[in-house]
Amino acid sequence: MNEFVLIFRSNGDPHANPSSEQIQERMKWMNTVTAQNKLADSGKRLFGSHATLVESGKKVTAVDDLTTHSYVNGYIVVKTATIEEAIELAKTNPILEMGGSIEVRAVIPPVR
Repeated sequence: MNEFVLIFRSNGDPHANPSSEQIQERMKWMNTVTAQNKLADSGKRLFGSHATLVESGKKVTAVDDLTTHSYVNGYIVVKTATIEEAIELAKTNPILEMGGSIEVRAVIPPVR
């Protein structure tokens, strides 16, 4: 099995808290992933703003000032055979119904 990180993003208010119904939907989705033995790391929820982007040339930009207005809310790591399977899993996440998006990236295994 390979590992893939699912990075959850939203375009809305980075300070908004999900409703109890949204939390229940997210927990239901996580329980499904766990029951399928595809959860490698439950990740963490991240603040949607008050982050800082440091770029080459030592340019520093507050995330609140970025023009993308796409905020990283959190991440998890899943175990699947292929990235296509991880993408299919991401497509079932309820954040998509709320206008959010999920970035799927392969995790590079450590060199041994």
